[in-house]
Amino acid sequence: MVEGRVVIVSALQFACSDDVSTNVDTAERLVRAAHQKGAKIILIQELFEGYYVCQAQREDFFQRSKPYKDHPTILRMQNLAKELGVVIPVSFFEETNNAHYNSVAVIDADGTDLGLYRKSHIPDGPGYQEKFYFNPGDTGFKVFQTKFTKIGVGICWDQWFPEAARAMALQGKEIIQTEHGKSEITFYGNSFIAGPTGEIVATADDNEEAVLVAEFDLDKIKSKRYSWGVFLDRRPDLYKVLLTLDGSNISL
Repeated sequence: MVEGRVVIVSALQFACSDDVSTNVDTAERLVRAAHQKGAKIILIQELFEGYYVCQAQREDFFQRSKPYKDHPTILRMQNLAKELGVVIPVSFFEETNNAHYNSVAVIDADGTDLGLYRKSHIPDGPGYQEKFYFNPGDTGFKVFQTKFTKIGVGICWDQWFPEAARAMALQGKEIIQTEHGKSEITFYGNSFIAGPTGEIVATADDNEEAVLVAEFDLDKIKSKRYSWGVFLDRRPDLYKVLLTLDGSNISL
């Protein structure tokens, strides 16, 4: 009998300080803890280098952004990924010329930077004034071929739009990583790992540091996905209305 492709994934949760080095140290400590539990793909939370700055509109907070190229935290996580042989998506506040993005660099298990995803859906509301800081992402929804499996990345608000997950699934992603954050305000906590039918397989509480792990058989998930027929029965020729903002099928 052929054995399935089994992968152990991890989601980390911790409270951030306003000191970048302290937060990155914490992230590394928890990545190492997840690795000790057997995890091969380890997700650090959204914008973990500092507080969640989007609670207010402050010009000085743009000073916290850095270019993608030679980003010190990404470089450090590349070294860590290579040392441990794990995949690490790295969230950061990206500056590029006059644009800024809420971005994730996906680091493979040999330390290779596989590329960038920029958050597509940017929220705006009390305590979440992200439109002041971030341009809408221009990368589109992407899938990254890592050593262990194909993964897609959605960042926080992205998860509320089913088109994002479906677009990545059509490109062959087998696991989706969705970033969440903590800050000086009381955020939700309760980070979790969900199975292929939406079942919660591991969850943290709302106020404690956590290293969650879960094991998935990718071949079993693939077979189950095929048997449901959700890709066989799709009718993309009927979905053109999804390309509009107002639901109109009328060509003006």
